[in-house]
Amino acid sequence: MDIRNLTAFFMWCSIINVAVFILSALMIIAAPDFIYNAHGQLFDLPREGFNIVLYAFLGLYKIFILVFNLVPYFALRIVGSR
Repeated sequence: MDIRNLTAFFMWCSIINVAVFILSALMIIAAPDFIYNAHGQLFDLPREGFNIVLYAFLGLYKIFILVFNLVPYFALRIVGSR
C-alpha cells in the first residue's frame, strides 16, 4: 500500500466519521426525548445522567476522530508533499 492509497483511506475515514458525528449531534439536538425514551427502555438512567452520557459520547467521539482520522490524514499529506 503506497502513501497515496493510505492518504485516501484516511481522508474517506475522516469524511465518514465526521458525517456520523454530525448526524449523531443533529439527532441529539432535534429529538432528545425520543432518544431518551428509546434508551430508557434498555437502561435505568435518570435524565440528567443520560444527558451527561450523551455529552461525553460526543466529546469522546470527536477526540477519536481527531486523533485516529484527521491527524494521520494531515501527517500523510505533509509527508506525501515532499
